[in-house]
Amino acid sequence: MNITIENILLIGSLLLFISILVGKTSYRFGVPTLVLFLSVGMIAGTDGIGGIEFENHQIAQFTGIVALNFILFSGGLDTNWKSIKPILGQGIVLSTVGVLLTCVITGVLVWWITDFSLYEGLLFGAIVSSTDAAAVFSILRSKNLALKSNLRPTLELESGSNDPMAYFLTVAMLGLVMNPSESLWSIVPVFLQQIVLGALLGYGFGYVSRIIINKITLGFEGLYPVLVIALMFIIFSATDFVGGNGFLAVYLSGVYLGNKGLIHKKTIIGMFDGLAWLMQIVLFLTLGLLVTPSQMVPIIGVGIVIAFFLIFIARPISVFISLAFFKMKMRRRVYISWVGLRGAVPIVFATYPLLAGIEKASLIFNIVFFVSLISVLLQGTTLSVVAKWLHVSMPQPETQTSQVEALMAEKSKSIMREVPIRTGNPFIGKPIVEIGFPKAAIIAMIMRGEKFLTPDGSTVIKEGDILVILAENEACLQSVATKFGSSIQVEV
Repeated sequence: MNITIENILLIGSLLLFISILVGKTSYRFGVPTLVLFLSVGMIAGTDGIGGIEFENHQIAQFTGIVALNFILFSGGLDTNWKSIKPILGQGIVLSTVGVLLTCVITGVLVWWITDFSLYEGLLFGAIVSSTDAAAVFSILRSKNLALKSNLRPTLELESGSNDPMAYFLTVAMLGLVMNPSESLWSIVPVFLQQIVLGALLGYGFGYVSRIIINKITLGFEGLYPVLVIALMFIIFSATDFVGGNGFLAVYLSGVYLGNKGLIHKKTIIGMFDGLAWLMQIVLFLTLGLLVTPSQMVPIIGVGIVIAFFLIFIARPISVFISLAFFKMKMRRRVYISWVGLRGAVPIVFATYPLLAGIEKASLIFNIVFFVSLISVLLQGTTLSVVAKWLHVSMPQPETQTSQVEALMAEKSKSIMREVPIRTGNPFIGKPIVEIGFPKAAIIAMIMRGEKFLTPDGSTVIKEGDILVILAENEACLQSVATKFGSSIQVEV
């Protein structure tokens, strides 16, 4: 079946619907949802019962880039700065030195056991060098896996920030394959430029985006996520245009915005969470349609060797060397090395050699696909088991409540008090988002004259308002009162 303008919506929506239904039941059998999404695409593809012929690598690459923007930005929004601050050094080293070591170690093996040249082997190593953000985010969060000693933020920080390094290495090695006379040292200045510009512009664009989001008045709450989507693509494109790493800039700007006060922040984060899932499904479906399973048969042997080498040798070595100067228990290092999932990102990066038209591009793509599939199946299905075996997991409560629900629950002993806004208060005329309100307290209601308002971040404080504050403890409530220039007696 050929995809046409007339049937693309029907085919796409049916595949999306089937993927969601299949993914809903997948964990009963311990299979990651992303594998199911990929399988649906393969079944619907050329060798499957759907017979859909999809061989447009350019569309697949474009879909991958768009999807990665949403996945990385959403991952950044969900990243708590306080949780990653203690392990920032570990995450940065893993996402740079770790990726480089994985690239070199894997690349040398591929060069040794195949007829690839050294540069072609390093290109392959670069493509599979990063852990996949989509796979790590979705599996850890879907399984709701609780890990000890900041392991989870370490893994999420690494997976969210190492794609830029892998992207740079892939493009650089592809250039060396096409121009073998160039020296390896020629990529160093380009690397420094991409990382420095990506980091600086990520922070700078994040700062400017916060001002735009909070200052602009759109009138409709639903337009704010649309505004953020536009800003996200501007950040990626503008950074890439000036020679920086767009993926790094998008992730860092997401981290910055996620840890700052934003108008309609809950709506924005909720929207991006849903869009990230949609992009993961679309990405894996597209890649599943793109691959031809019958072409995998000749490379099964070499694919298994490379996959097991990557999982059991290259990844652990790169992790142990990268973390050698950090104080960390051995079982934590072992678990970090095990959560080296390869997923959609390597397959997307494998489309670059195809579009460049190098001689072994199809072989590289097929092996990368096979290696990624083995990684997600083997490592993705055993994250919980290995965590328990290594004693790095914690018991997870059966149910979880939101911050507000926990605050309102009887067992939390929430404290409520009214805080009046008197003449001369410095916050009069300012929206709540600019106040810097403590996370352990909320403004549940505002009494304004005879009216009762349910506030959000854009609500402007006015003279004469009475704020109904809910706080977790007396100290927090008193700090709120002090901020507003009031002295109160706490009532429980």
